[in-house]
Formats: sequence, C-alpha cells, structure tokens
Amino acid sequence: MNFITETDRIYATDNTGKIIAEVTFPTKDGISTIDHTYVDNSLRGQGIAGELVKLVADKILAEGNKIGATCAYAVAWFKRHPEYNVVYFGPAACRINK
Repeated sequence: MNFITETDRIYATDNTGKIIAEVTFPTKDGISTIDHTYVDNSLRGQGIAGELVKLVADKILAEGNKIGATCAYAVAWFKRHPEYNVVYFGPAACRINK
C-alpha cells in the first residue's frame, strides 16, 4: 500500500481517490498527538492501522517531537509497544493540543 505523507497526516486512497486508511497527528509545542486512526472495513484485520501508527511514531521521533495519543487505537498500540516513549495518553494529550 502506498501511503501519502503530509505534515500532520498519513493516508492512502483507493483508485477512485477515496480515503481508505488515515492517521492524523497535529503538533503543538513539540508534541505530536495521534488523534485519529481510520481503516476502511475492506482492509481491517490486515495490520494496516498498526502500520500507520508505527509510520507516524517513527516520523514524529525523526522530526524531534514527542509523541502523544488520544485515539483509542493508538493508545492501545503504544501500550503494546513500550519501546516508543509516549508522553501523554488520553485526556492529558487532549489538553496539550488545545
């Protein structure tokens, strides 16, 4: 799958341009907070969401930012991957980006 990377979003589209996978991560004060992960029903169970979160985590760290997560999927993923140092989970991360 070919992912398109933007400043605060990584996503993929199908051949009609419909978004079929997406993760967003706005940044404020050096903390990029993963706040949304979406995978189309046709792709579920294939590890796409996990691949997206890993891509984002690696991008955030490569840019020298810290990681936050409010998206339920991302929070669960980071709990399974303690090698990534997540600064804020859940509501605390929401407050950071307001």
